[in-house]
Amino acid sequence: MAQKHNLTTDDILPMADYGKIRPESRRKISLRKQNRRVEVGPFVTFYFENYDTMWMQVHEMLYIEKAGPEQAADEIAAYNPLIPKGHELVATFMIEIDDPDRRKRLLAGLGGIENAAFISIGGERIIGAPEADQDRTRADGKASSVQFVHFPFTRAQIAAFRAPRAEATIGFSHPAYGHMAIVPEAVRAELAGDFD
Repeated sequence: MAQKHNLTTDDILPMADYGKIRPESRRKISLRKQNRRVEVGPFVTFYFENYDTMWMQVHEMLYIEKAGPEQAADEIAAYNPLIPKGHELVATFMIEIDDPDRRKRLLAGLGGIENAAFISIGGERIIGAPEADQDRTRADGKASSVQFVHFPFTRAQIAAFRAPRAEATIGFSHPAYGHMAIVPEAVRAELAGDFD
């Protein structure tokens, strides 16, 4: 089945209709998201996005805010960049630290972390590119706790990633957060479906 790469207003249900399917939709996407996340080191979790996760996100924003169709276009514009375009993986990564003082100290030393994310497959490293229209590190060097990153793959890298039981790793080359993790097979298999 061909992947969808963008949401349009035609994809958005009336909120009364969405309300009827909301519990089941939330349950299904929650199950699917279990194989779309990877923890890296003690504080970072990658959440890989796709059309379905962004469809859900837009509907949830509109539902919770009791918004009308006029807001749908704004939400679509905000979330469409996070839908993979067929040759990439796209992730939100969150730096999650419960203690506010410790979080402040750590984030102060993680400036530029959005430029240090990578995925390795078949001996090659795919360097993440931060979402183009967002500046997630402040001028004083403090990183945001929420980052958006694209991993652009070549055709050969996509083929290597799609190979059953291929060993992929994900991590950071940041001097203050040099952690890596193996991408579990169930996650690799799920993410392989994001490519055309």
